[in-house]
Amino acid sequence: MSNVTASSTGIRTAPIRSGFWLVVLGAALWGVDPLFRIILLKSLTSSQIVLLEHVVLFLAAAPVLWRHRAELTKIRLRQAGALMVVSWGGSAIATILFTKALSSGDLNAVLLLQKLQPIFAIGLAAMILKERLPRNFGPLIVLALAGTYLLTFGWTVPFGHVNSFISVGSLMAMGAAALWGGSTVMGRYLLGSMSYETVTSLRFILALPLLFTITSLEGASWQVNGGWGTTSAVAVNLLLQALLPGLLSMLLYYKGLNTTKASFATLAELSFPMTGILINWIVYHQLVTLPQLVGFALIWTALFFISNQQSKQAQAVLK
Repeated sequence: MSNVTASSTGIRTAPIRSGFWLVVLGAALWGVDPLFRIILLKSLTSSQIVLLEHVVLFLAAAPVLWRHRAELTKIRLRQAGALMVVSWGGSAIATILFTKALSSGDLNAVLLLQKLQPIFAIGLAAMILKERLPRNFGPLIVLALAGTYLLTFGWTVPFGHVNSFISVGSLMAMGAAALWGGSTVMGRYLLGSMSYETVTSLRFILALPLLFTITSLEGASWQVNGGWGTTSAVAVNLLLQALLPGLLSMLLYYKGLNTTKASFATLAELSFPMTGILINWIVYHQLVTLPQLVGFALIWTALFFISNQQSKQAQAVLK
């Protein structure tokens, strides 16, 4: 009888552990974005790229949303507010703030402040979703953040004085981190009443009006120079960017988030910078340094133990 119970518990907790690693995989796909974005930036502005990407995603997501249209009638004011945070806050405004922060503030300070995203997500998850963390979760947070720090800065200190943090750029970086953290939490909240397909579709579709407005106000030319060859290359790269680090990554992310706490998921997202380092090494032949290898090891160690912690929590609930 005990064997049957153990087997049943294992079957029920398996999706929870696999969900965590789906979040890891979905976030890791974000790291391949530069492969497609580099050629696009030669012909289009950042806002134009994001807008066109969302148009492609709208065409892919609209049929999915139509099949799940019955869920739309159940959306209430709180769900609508959460959707605005996910689509406008996480997809559009946070990216704009972070881009402006990079151009107006100290680069290292901005990058360091952006690493506060897990802290915002964990705090919001505790307040909004009432998530409780295991006792030894704190050291794992420190371990994961230390690994991310080494991936970004190595052994160096990324700022010369405290004034590096007191600037408009720093405030923008913190705002972006807060919005991205809030988007993770609101996404987890929405999955309590919607399917992951619906949340993914609405994230892309609802962002379109804001992106149209931003691109219109920018007033940049839409002309692509270089003939049909360049136009075809732009179209192919745009399609791949929209479908791989865009649609596929978010489907995996939200499917995994469906069985993953927001506080755990925000640390699973640290697979994103690791993919970026690998892309730089494999494609752009940038050597991986010793601090980055140590950072890899620290992050993967933290992710492994966090996955185990979530499984243990699930088993405790089942008991």
